[in-house]
Amino acid sequence: MANENSPQNRKGGGPTANAAQDDGVKQVLDLIRQPLMVMSGKGGVGKSSVSAGLAVVLSARGYQVGLLDVDIHGPSLAGMMGVKGLLDISTDQKVIPKEVNAHLRVVSMQSLMQNRDQAVIWRGPAKASVIRQFIGDVKWGKLDFLVVDAPPGTGDEPLSVAQTIPTAKAVIVTTPQEVALADVRKSINFCRSVHLDVLGIVENMGPFACPCCGKAISLFKSGGGQATALKMQVPFLGSLPFDPKVVQVLDEGRPMRLHSEAPGFVNALEGVVEDILSSMR
Repeated sequence: MANENSPQNRKGGGPTANAAQDDGVKQVLDLIRQPLMVMSGKGGVGKSSVSAGLAVVLSARGYQVGLLDVDIHGPSLAGMMGVKGLLDISTDQKVIPKEVNAHLRVVSMQSLMQNRDQAVIWRGPAKASVIRQFIGDVKWGKLDFLVVDAPPGTGDEPLSVAQTIPTAKAVIVTTPQEVALADVRKSINFCRSVHLDVLGIVENMGPFACPCCGKAISLFKSGGGQATALKMQVPFLGSLPFDPKVVQVLDEGRPMRLHSEAPGFVNALEGVVEDILSSMR
């Protein structure tokens, strides 16, 4: 990693370091009410946008939220959340998350790299180690939610999160096409294999109202997420409409404008959040 202050460069290996890291992870997790892992079976379904949206909606309700990007090879949340520069280190050698507002903080691999276009070429053990450090070596403080944005698929990163945060619950994002839904079924089976609770499926890029006539338009098709949830016996958390404004706002790094710029998307996301909160009561 390019940053000399990165967690990987601040700690050595060996049993003592591992035990200390285990203690650090436990101390951090004890202060987090509910970790959420946002997953997808394949790329291109808008998983990171949903992660950002969940964090924004929860924080707007007054919850203390951490947003962690564990997509080591393709981090995007730092840009989406409008945070710039490298992460700082506290006097007790902990990473300080980037603050979006008083209720929302972000850690991303992108904020550890001097050059954002640098390729990260790591094997599984290195990725697993840095994900543990993203949790145990970060000064998250007391959180209501830690939203973890995992890369697509069922590889090293989701497995590391499941093993490091056994109390995490999965939110699985899909689009309505069958090619995406087939991979969602694999994600659900992954969660069951590693004993990770599935909160439910979110169908992204669903039908939206035509701005001219108000008629519902389906870019792909509709209902696939709900049908898959029924077949796989997991909750269906809702369908989010396709909205180019979501892409525009997040590309510009202005996430707090989602409420005003993409109200339809946010209203649908509010329903997803209600279902998540209901499952915790």
